[in-house]
Amino acid sequence: MEKNFIQENKSLSSKKNIFSSEDRPKDECAIFGIFNNKEAANFTYLGLYSMQHRGQESSGIVTTDSEHLYRYAGMGLVANLFSQEKLKELSGSAAIGHNRYSTTGDSFLRNAQPVRVESHLGGIALAHNGNLVNSYELRRKLEEEGSIFQTTIDSEVIVHLMAKSGSKNLLDALSNALRQIEGAYSLLILTSKNLIAVRDPNGFRPLVMGQKNDGSIVFASETCAFDITDTHYVRDVLPGEMVVVDGFGTKSFFPFKERKSSLCIFEFIYFARPDSYIFGESVYKVRKKLGEYLSRELPVEADVIIPVPDSANIAALGYSEATGIPYRTGLIRSHYIGRTFIEPDQKIRDFGAKIKYNVIREVIKDKRVVIIDDSIMRGTTSRKIVKMIRNAGAKEIHMRISAPPTISPCYYGIDIPTHSELIAATHSIEEVQKYLRVDSLSYLSMESLHKSVEQDYKNSNYCDACFTGKYPIHFDTTKHSNQKTLFQDFQLEKTANY
Repeated sequence: MEKNFIQENKSLSSKKNIFSSEDRPKDECAIFGIFNNKEAANFTYLGLYSMQHRGQESSGIVTTDSEHLYRYAGMGLVANLFSQEKLKELSGSAAIGHNRYSTTGDSFLRNAQPVRVESHLGGIALAHNGNLVNSYELRRKLEEEGSIFQTTIDSEVIVHLMAKSGSKNLLDALSNALRQIEGAYSLLILTSKNLIAVRDPNGFRPLVMGQKNDGSIVFASETCAFDITDTHYVRDVLPGEMVVVDGFGTKSFFPFKERKSSLCIFEFIYFARPDSYIFGESVYKVRKKLGEYLSRELPVEADVIIPVPDSANIAALGYSEATGIPYRTGLIRSHYIGRTFIEPDQKIRDFGAKIKYNVIREVIKDKRVVIIDDSIMRGTTSRKIVKMIRNAGAKEIHMRISAPPTISPCYYGIDIPTHSELIAATHSIEEVQKYLRVDSLSYLSMESLHKSVEQDYKNSNYCDACFTGKYPIHFDTTKHSNQKTLFQDFQLEKTANY
């Protein structure tokens, strides 16, 4: 079994960039918006900078001076894209911004958000975090009716539906469009007169609302964006809520039929920053509980606890405090990998893992080690990390995962590999343990996962489809092996800024 499985995973990983974290789920997107602030562009820049972890492919900002919309977007990281000169050109007292990781549509400049369009409703800019599961069908129908799309992202479907609604009222057109789409969306829409925040009726993706001392209203994917912009958290935008901010104040509407919430539980495990609050909970507190519950489910005698940095750090701290086993930094992660494709001519074994992680031998040598990680996707990187730790002199290696086995892809805004690529979907825990070459392997139970967010497993308001395969919104998954096939785009294009 092991030989065939190793060959299978080699063939999978060989198709990936050697520097990609192929054993990790990919980030989603970040959105930020602010209304009635003379430094709107600057604060949007700071908000996006603080949420760079949610998307690193492209970034963009749209502002308005109550007459015109001004847009700048490009490929790459926030700090590299927006100079002081560019931010000065983005004039106005209202703005929205977006960091992108492509879950639908390829990684091209024309797919960078916010999307900006002109229609009979006026100028509209839209930033979207999430994924629309019926976008393919809607797009095909719109194209048959004469619509011409400028991007391959699912978000553009929304503005086409708005334009075709026949309504001259922006809010009616938007509500009509959103009633036709299914899936996950936290949206920010900017016009010359107002800023609109919307969260889908299931509430998959987070969206928080805050206020600055000067009265400016601010929206963001995570509260860490409030800390850097001196914004006070007010509340979450509720599932199914539309918040409209204009010169007359703030109004709230609920234009959709009420549904049971399906908040993404993976946000706590991996995506959100530990200093953020999402869904009304502290990410730090939840991650620490994940580690505490994990320590109870399969105890092991060990000398040291080490996390796979950075997202497993807090869970490892919780595990350590619950067991009394010392927490140590045994793996150093490089934060400066960038998008290089250079590999030495003389091949270095496991080069992709080594350029991202390095072992501190003094922590590992002659120790019984417990590795804490938050997830295993394909298993290829985990196997390489275990090998590095074994070579550093570890006596025993026990791996503990602060989440249940990931067995299904996500269609709601997280790029998790296909079912056939997920190691836990096709192999038993014993087989995964043998493949990783660890002395023991244990995952967190579903019951403990939901306890960590203070929810009963059977009556939880959280979406756990990646662990169960039970999707809150039903659609034909056989059409789409994973999210990126919702739209196919084979056109090559240059990534010059515009």
